[in-house]
Amino acid sequence: MTRTLFHGLCAFPMTPADAEGHVEASAFAGIIERLVTADVDSIGLLGSTGIYAYLTREERRRAIRTASDITGGRIPLMVGVGALRTDSAVSLARDAAEEGADALFMAPVAYTPLTEAEIYQHYATVAGATSLPFCIYNNPSTTGFVFTGSLLSRLATVPNIRAVKMPLPANVSVETELSDLRAKSAGAIAIGYSGDWGTADAMLAGADAFYSVAGGILPREMLRMIRAAQSGDEVEVRRIDRSFQALWALFREFGSLRVVYVIARQMGLCDVAPPLPVLPLRDDAHTRIRDAVEEITAIAG
Repeated sequence: MTRTLFHGLCAFPMTPADAEGHVEASAFAGIIERLVTADVDSIGLLGSTGIYAYLTREERRRAIRTASDITGGRIPLMVGVGALRTDSAVSLARDAAEEGADALFMAPVAYTPLTEAEIYQHYATVAGATSLPFCIYNNPSTTGFVFTGSLLSRLATVPNIRAVKMPLPANVSVETELSDLRAKSAGAIAIGYSGDWGTADAMLAGADAFYSVAGGILPREMLRMIRAAQSGDEVEVRRIDRSFQALWALFREFGSLRVVYVIARQMGLCDVAPPLPVLPLRDDAHTRIRDAVEEITAIAG
């Protein structure tokens, strides 16, 4: 199929690393190869599940190089370049471009709370550091910053900014928010969502893309839901989504990052722990996770 950046399923894989934060390239290559084989629309490298905030600049670069070597241009690579300092994010953006990234995305990582003026300048500077298309990573649950419609409208005019990754709306429907954002951005940016338990509603509402943690570990199953939504088959979307309900509950209870590490170990993809201070889940959660995945593969696989 013809691929368009910032559309369809963007799969966000984990980045296996040892206790010292060194990327385990062989295991990572295997994870990326699974996404290529599944034929996802794009790969969201070094997102929150990809532990970008816990990796050095050198290890981030190594991860991008490993993924680029595996994809070989077959699947677009969208790479996260979030950092506390603007100059650091600029350097990361240039590194990603040199290592083969096809697009960039960035969360507004901060310690000192940032104003809208500061966020605008930060994004304009980093987006202008390369010629690659750029996605705004709106992730208030980790950054504490909420992008307003007016700020997104301003950023939509910045050269290279082509998309936004939104959290699921809390007080309005996805349809209402999509309509509002598209009007405010004059249709200049693709609008996608994250928060896997909202995949069905967001894609059926007409979101351009879904940025999925589950897609990074269960790509075939998530693709079936995305493709059904793109074809307008709501019955099939809801059927597949029902098989994911136990996993969605686990994501909300424990955080998707911790759950994905358990799934990867159960699948034999890698045997690593989350980066400290994040602790691995206790054994009593593992059976629940295994059962949830088995339900998905039995129904949606």
